[in-house]
Amino acid sequence: MAITAAMVKELREMTGAGMMDAKKALTETDGDQEAAIDWLRTKGLAKAAKKSGRIAAEGLVAVKVEGNKGVAVEVNSETDFVGKNADFQAMVGGIADVALTVADTDALLVADMGGKTVSEVVTDAVATIGENMSVRRMAVAEGDTVVSYVHNPATAGMGKIGVLVALKGGDEAFGKQVAMHIAAANPQALSEEVLDPAIVEKERNVQIEIARESGKPEQVIEKMIIGRMKKFLAEVTLLGQDFVINPDLTVEAAAKEAGAEIVGYVRMEVGEGIEKKEEDFAAEVAKAAQG
Repeated sequence: MAITAAMVKELREMTGAGMMDAKKALTETDGDQEAAIDWLRTKGLAKAAKKSGRIAAEGLVAVKVEGNKGVAVEVNSETDFVGKNADFQAMVGGIADVALTVADTDALLVADMGGKTVSEVVTDAVATIGENMSVRRMAVAEGDTVVSYVHNPATAGMGKIGVLVALKGGDEAFGKQVAMHIAAANPQALSEEVLDPAIVEKERNVQIEIARESGKPEQVIEKMIIGRMKKFLAEVTLLGQDFVINPDLTVEAAAKEAGAEIVGYVRMEVGEGIEKKEEDFAAEVAKAAQG
């Protein structure tokens, strides 16, 4: 029977197998989904499906720079132990190399990596290493000078926190200082102009409520809000923050002194925003004993 794209898609979703493997399984079993699942299992290609429900919140961030472009890529695993695995590190490094050639995460997943798509390479690694893994995201920074930094690297160019800084003017040494600052200070945006308005509005409402609790008159409250919001914006924007290397200067002032303009940055930390399933060890043992 004819194997349709929809059938391949369904089998991939059920098993986590690569596109070509799913298509071959359906071809070998005349389109029988159940038989195709068994075929994939016998070939060791459906092992990934059993892992796909597990939370993958560990892993590595890799950063790479080539010319005027830098990329940061997060590849997740279930345990921190896998992040120390040389094969996993090699795969993450290879994925970062591929990321330099594409624009976004969707393009990265279907890009070629040694004859397979990146997505298929990860699926194969899941079957080999035995943990759920995923390429979660990538980000790009471009400028006259792009500098990368990894905080506490697990190996060259990858660790838990990866930073890219894009500069116009300045030099690599200053860019490295800014990257270290970003790793430590974790700004929410480059400047007030690009900060999410929802974040600003939420903080403003919180500060208004706090000020009203004081019982002061509205005209006094308005002046208080102006001052507090100015302080808030300085704390959460990179250019407004006190420079970690020299706290007497803001990052913006330090950049001017260095003859540089910071045009963009990326700070990527493993697992940020992922809800981790927490269980204490005693509960885990009790659960295993019941099974």
